[in-house]
Amino acid sequence: MPKNGDELSVLGFGCMRLPVKEDGTIDEERAKNQVRYAIDNGVNYVDTAWPYHMGASEPFLGRALADGYREKVKLATKLPSWMVESREEMDKFLNAQLEKLNTDHIDYYLIHSLVGELWDNLEKLGVADFLDKAKADGRIINAGFSFHGSNSDFKRIVDTYDWDFCQIQYNFLDEKNQAGTEGLEYAASKGLGVIIMEPLRGGKLASPVPSAVEEIWDEAPVKRTAAEWGLRWVWNHPEVTVVLSGMNEEAHIEENLKVAGEAYPNSLTETELQLVSRVEQKYRELMKAGCTGCRYCMPCPQGVDIPACFEVYNNLHMFGDEDMAKFMYAGRLGGALGGEPAFASLCVQCGDCMEKCPQHLDIPTLLESVVEDLEGPDLEQRVAMAKQILADKSID
Repeated sequence: MPKNGDELSVLGFGCMRLPVKEDGTIDEERAKNQVRYAIDNGVNYVDTAWPYHMGASEPFLGRALADGYREKVKLATKLPSWMVESREEMDKFLNAQLEKLNTDHIDYYLIHSLVGELWDNLEKLGVADFLDKAKADGRIINAGFSFHGSNSDFKRIVDTYDWDFCQIQYNFLDEKNQAGTEGLEYAASKGLGVIIMEPLRGGKLASPVPSAVEEIWDEAPVKRTAAEWGLRWVWNHPEVTVVLSGMNEEAHIEENLKVAGEAYPNSLTETELQLVSRVEQKYRELMKAGCTGCRYCMPCPQGVDIPACFEVYNNLHMFGDEDMAKFMYAGRLGGALGGEPAFASLCVQCGDCMEKCPQHLDIPTLLESVVEDLEGPDLEQRVAMAKQILADKSID
């Protein structure tokens, strides 16, 4: 890490997608064995958050890191930013997390899932004072933030506080989406360590792989799985500090450990990078909306988050997980993480966005398709469910 000299494993263990039992609860024994096995084999950065596994991830991790394992890792968790209503609540959340995690300090503490509007609200509530005091009294060691907004807001947030690190979504489909490559390089230029989440888009770039994409991977003289290609592409960037993987299968842990031991910055050849680029283009051909996430169409006068609508819509049609796509749509566009609803159905077809789109997309027509596939009569119910899941303040 540039600012403190910590030597972190390039592979981090993300605790958002732990193995679960049939009833949906964490398979504690299996998950504990997985976390400890990864630590025994070199992983020393473990990441969780307040809402993961319906609030059960932090207490689980507190138990899993017993027997001396807490001392072997740098522990990361996050302030649930969309739930904070006062300066006092920031301390309340942190203190509850220290108790849940059975520790007296958090090594890497993040403000969770920021977008510009959410950051502005936290700033008014005194988040800088909270971070300064929590660092001064030793409850947190390093302060950072995770991010899911626009590139311009990302740079603004980077410059607003003396951060130690940040966490961004990054993979070969997200070079121009959210913080993107530009944000990665900007944060690194400011001396921030950069933690990568979603290197495989929640596993969707690893399996199932569309046959048209598999045919391109098969052309490579060196045979690698789609997961290995995706991870190597991220680690190829020297600005990357740690890549988080939500490993919940023993075979995934073995593969990720192996790749992490071999993938170095600038190690992919030009031919290999061209192959990844062709795969990226093939995925875009499979997308229903040719949106690159540049956000030139924003802001929408009616409040539609056009790029976010298209991102979820494309994920639905590329990967076919309808339940997850509808949940993400309800959560992200329904205001569960703060802000006003930004659904595709708010579009009044004014056409402002079409004048600004570099891809010359028929945005209003595409938004109608988003409504057809992702909204429907149960949308309000799904929004309420997402808000309930993401707004549980209980500290039991």
